Amino acid sequence: MSLRFSVLGPVRAWSDETELDLGAPKQRALLAVLLINSGHPLSLREIVAVLWGSEPPDTADNLVHRYVGALRRLFEPELTGRGASGVLVRGSGGYRLNVEPADVDLLRFRRLRRDADRSEPGVAAGLLLDALDLWHGPVAADIPADVRMRPVFTLVEGERLAAVRSAAEYAAVAGGEVAERVLDAVRVVAAEHRLDELLQARFMLVLAAAGKQAEALEVFRATRALLADELGLDPGADLRAAQERVLRQRSEVSTSDTSPGKPDAADTGPPTAERPAQLPPDLAVFAGRRLELGLFPPIDERTSAAAVVTIGGMGGAGKTTLAVHWAHRIAEHFPDGHLYIDLHGFSPDRAMISPADALHSFLEALGVPVRSIPAGLEAQTALFRSLLAGRRVLIVLDNARDSEQVRPLLPGAPGCLTVVTSRHQLYDLVSAHGATAITLEHLPPGEAVELLTRRLGAERVEREPASAAEIVELAGRIPLTLAIVCARAAMNPRFSLAAIARELRESDGSLDAFEGESARSGVRSVFDWSYNVLTPPAARLFRLFALHPGPECTTAAAAALAGVPIGKARRALAELLRANLIVETEPGRFGCHDLLRAYARELDGEDDGARGRMLDHYLHAAVDATAVLFPGRERLPLDPPAPGTPVAEFRDAGEALAWFDAERPVLIAAIKQNATAGDGYAWQLAVALEMYLDRTGAWLVQREIQAAARASALILVDRYALACTERSLGFAEGRLRRWADADRHLGHALELFAQLGDGNGEARAHRLLAFLLNQRERYDASLEHYRAAAELYRASGWGSGLAHVHNETGWTYILLGDYTKALDECRRAIEEHRAIGDRNGQAAAWDSTGYAQHHLGSYDEALISFSQALRLYRLVHDRYLEADTLVHMGDSHLGAGRPAQAELSWREALVILDDLGHPDASGIRDRLRPREVPAVA
Repeated sequence: MSLRFSVLGPVRAWSDETELDLGAPKQRALLAVLLINSGHPLSLREIVAVLWGSEPPDTADNLVHRYVGALRRLFEPELTGRGASGVLVRGSGGYRLNVEPADVDLLRFRRLRRDADRSEPGVAAGLLLDALDLWHGPVAADIPADVRMRPVFTLVEGERLAAVRSAAEYAAVAGGEVAERVLDAVRVVAAEHRLDELLQARFMLVLAAAGKQAEALEVFRATRALLADELGLDPGADLRAAQERVLRQRSEVSTSDTSPGKPDAADTGPPTAERPAQLPPDLAVFAGRRLELGLFPPIDERTSAAAVVTIGGMGGAGKTTLAVHWAHRIAEHFPDGHLYIDLHGFSPDRAMISPADALHSFLEALGVPVRSIPAGLEAQTALFRSLLAGRRVLIVLDNARDSEQVRPLLPGAPGCLTVVTSRHQLYDLVSAHGATAITLEHLPPGEAVELLTRRLGAERVEREPASAAEIVELAGRIPLTLAIVCARAAMNPRFSLAAIARELRESDGSLDAFEGESARSGVRSVFDWSYNVLTPPAARLFRLFALHPGPECTTAAAAALAGVPIGKARRALAELLRANLIVETEPGRFGCHDLLRAYARELDGEDDGARGRMLDHYLHAAVDATAVLFPGRERLPLDPPAPGTPVAEFRDAGEALAWFDAERPVLIAAIKQNATAGDGYAWQLAVALEMYLDRTGAWLVQREIQAAARASALILVDRYALACTERSLGFAEGRLRRWADADRHLGHALELFAQLGDGNGEARAHRLLAFLLNQRERYDASLEHYRAAAELYRASGWGSGLAHVHNETGWTYILLGDYTKALDECRRAIEEHRAIGDRNGQAAAWDSTGYAQHHLGSYDEALISFSQALRLYRLVHDRYLEADTLVHMGDSHLGAGRPAQAELSWREALVILDDLGHPDASGIRDRLRPREVPAVA
């Protein structure tokens, strides 16, 4: 009797031409899982897990045997008694379905995919289209929904999605009629997976290849809107690259000739680099500085040298305003972008921006992914200058401390221009780099009155010319103080200029001091009248701004400072914005000028617990974000936050990572500012920040803040704090390959945790030491530390830690070449992570298992393990480790003699690594280079 089966849609079986009744839903589900694993035995335990999950009935084994018997009678009605079945075979503690590949739609689908991998793009697209025609709905569509959610079925659904992506990729390369034929199939699946950015990107490219560029761009717009609405995300690298390629094609079609041999616009190379546009807005009411504007060097497209201009002068003289105004005037001559950063060189209570942090910011703005940014300053400078070679970029470095802070930030490329503002004269930039130096002094009286006129209107100034002249003199003809006076006058249009001048005259410590050397005492009176008209809640929040470490304060942090609900904080912030006492750097983030912050610090006012609430806000959020990003790690013990402290909540790892990215400067400044405070916040913040900084490769910053945290622990005479900071500092030293320092600090951490009886803390120190020993190929010593960690975790009952140790031990055995022991450890890790529900840990252990199987030559088994890891990494949104597993899958495909499938896995990994900016991307490109096929952007 001839049997045929279908599982790509409802589960079906035919004998000759008659469809068989497969009976109960669980019985159909059993057939479905056997069909998916055709030719491979499934243990009874595996079958029960698929049919009933983690809570099977006591009769599960008997039910499986009953279903098997019913299926045998259905498939082989002539089989009697205990005769051996030729279709449903028992063995290896379970069952295996023996069928011909041509008789199962899934097996035919897989064969067509394999054939496509070995074919040229046009043929491959056709084969994949034939494969997709075999689908008639979701896999095993008519079995119970809870069973269909099991990995065995979701992975097959993933095969369909992968086939559609590959068909789209091949069709986009082949173009023309092939793209037209594939388009409908891709359109259907793209509508089902609207948030799959890679699929939507390839859908766009197929549409473009079929001549439907407008529809392709509409797909981009719709997907971008959906990502924003559903996930709060911007389009990733796949979608952006596809959009740029479609736009480039559209432009070429509309502007190029049709002469034979002209290159296709779609194959003109990779997307262009990022074009930053960071200049702050030009001041709409800018006035004066005509003399200084005439001192700037002439700029046009023919300018070749890498020019530098410095703008110096006292605080409040308008250096930044002039720099930004001139930058906007000449911006059109720098088509490759405009960079801006405030270096905080003279902030009395905020850490100066280091050249490394400034370069980190610039490299990100130029499109360098975070994980690709080098750790060392020299390497960052070299990369920055390499990126600017051959480009025309305008750079504004605001509020520099000295020439040494600026030197690493200067481009070497001809055609770039750097504008530097500072309260100091930057002699070294003038002497060594030939900078044009411009020094700002008081405004001339006429230009100072012109500034009032631009801000208050000609009619009001002309009505009281004497009072206007008196105001500019009382304000010292300094742009900053004049702007504040004008703000008060503008917000109170009924006040006469004479009344404002009288108020300035009668203020204690009047503005006369502005004519002296120091500006701080003079501006105080101007700030006084701005402050005195505030409502009590806004005035209190302004005073509390002096406690914030900067550079920017969120609405939630302001609410923590004030100890009020976020709504009340938002209203107070709005009032401060109107009074020009703070600025909103971006929605929901607020900055305060250095002079205003200094003034707020001098005001009388009680802390009222504000500093503690603010630091609680950041500390609890940092600990919660770490828990979301790195589940399974020991949580830092904290006291509850002070009453009235809002704490950020994170729905997923994406939100947690975005919070860390935005608040990193604040957290680092808080650690430095509180290192000697003696209250514990500095070391706790540093420990909470440790994993984030490590994953982003910020090892120099990590070393700096962990050293400060250790100093704080020493001041506190707190052995637990010292143990934690010694451990963190030791690992940071190891990342920088400073082995002696790493061993010393981690060794001290081990001693301290042992003295404290903190087995989990001691175990983690052992694991970090073992990791660094593996880096030095000292595998036997590494295993000793893992054994010690395991004993400590067993004693404490910390299951997650013990499971991680088993996996890390397995990896060490892989490095030693003992793959059998590696498998034992990794499989044990899988079971232990599964028992506690740790998906991250399960994924890591499945990946290690697959890696060991690969080295044993069991490539197909390895691919099964890697598929499990891949599924779990996607569930927990760990894109870097998803890419790592795809790389391993490609290696196993290559080992099994499937180079085309290997390339597809590597390419999918490369898309992720490029999007994340991980340095591993270069290694994947090296793998692909010898087998290069036309790539889809």
